[in-house]
Amino acid sequence: MNSMNAPSTSPAASSVPTPVVQVMNLRTYFPIRRGLFSSVVGHVKAVDDVSFSVPVGRTLGLVGESGCGKTTVGRTLLRLIPATGGEVRYKGRDFFSVEGRELRQLRRHMQIIFQDPVSSLNPRMTIGNIIGEPLSVHGIATGRARDDRVAELLQRVGLDPAYSVRYPHEFSGGQRQRIGIARALALGPDFIVCDEPVSALDVSIQSQILNLLNDLQKERNIAYLFIAHNLAVVEHFSHEVAVMYLGRIVEKAPSEILYARPRHPYTQALLSAAPEPDPRPRKKRIVLSGEVPSPSNPPTGCAFHPRCSLTRDAAREADARDTTEITTGGIKLRILSRCVNERPPLETVPGSSPAADQLCACWLKDRM
Repeated sequence: MNSMNAPSTSPAASSVPTPVVQVMNLRTYFPIRRGLFSSVVGHVKAVDDVSFSVPVGRTLGLVGESGCGKTTVGRTLLRLIPATGGEVRYKGRDFFSVEGRELRQLRRHMQIIFQDPVSSLNPRMTIGNIIGEPLSVHGIATGRARDDRVAELLQRVGLDPAYSVRYPHEFSGGQRQRIGIARALALGPDFIVCDEPVSALDVSIQSQILNLLNDLQKERNIAYLFIAHNLAVVEHFSHEVAVMYLGRIVEKAPSEILYARPRHPYTQALLSAAPEPDPRPRKKRIVLSGEVPSPSNPPTGCAFHPRCSLTRDAAREADARDTTEITTGGIKLRILSRCVNERPPLETVPGSSPAADQLCACWLKDRM
């Protein structure tokens, strides 16, 4: 990843531009149905009260374990999945309240690059038709003008314009992802959800795709929501990073600050598991105990408390009246009662300047 360019601006070096997209208290619950009449007996809380904003020309990285709700956040804010609650604003306009022609107009400005470059492309359509379809649907270009625009997009993403007559199965994984990027760019968006766009690609191809996305951001001032589980990629590509656990954001900070000093114990565990190019000196590996809880029945209080070593360490020093015994994975643990009973809010941890502030949802963040 060393060949990859750095983000277009340093997170702490400039004032934060106007948000393109603002997400406020977003919730996405999926009903659990059982019985003869498919009665709703519960909900899977895939996204539970998530808020963030993505400024013009910036990248927000969204990381976490598989199943934490990252992809659901991206698809919900684009209305590909119906939201249970919350609000999404595009340049100040309520995106969830618009319908019909107005919704179609706004969709031109908000696009997505899907994780799987194979299943996201119609195998029965040529590349020219895949990229050109949005231009026709939105009445931007037809006929020769559309063909010229498709050729221009293919050339911009590093592909031969002559490839427009070929089909998706004739391309490699990296080439298919470039085609997906060209399709996302066809309507000239200023916000793109990148849903793990390089996870299925070889390392050398990953670097090429990331460099391409970075160059496009500089040229067109595009804002990215970059969803990934590769922490090394997120560190170099994102201006800010938000960490999700069980449907909630538990920490958010400028990239360089979060990686230098993570405040949440879950973030610390994730970073300790990231492979290092140079194994010397060896860093301390934090092994999380227990399994990831079910989003249909999340723990009370802080959702991370059954796996958190910090609350166990704090309980050894605390008064017995302030601790509680829990059983997880057949093992009895003594932890702080507050972590079991009260959900910690996402609060600001002041940095050396307002641009260096962190957000952290942990009762013990001051012990870090």
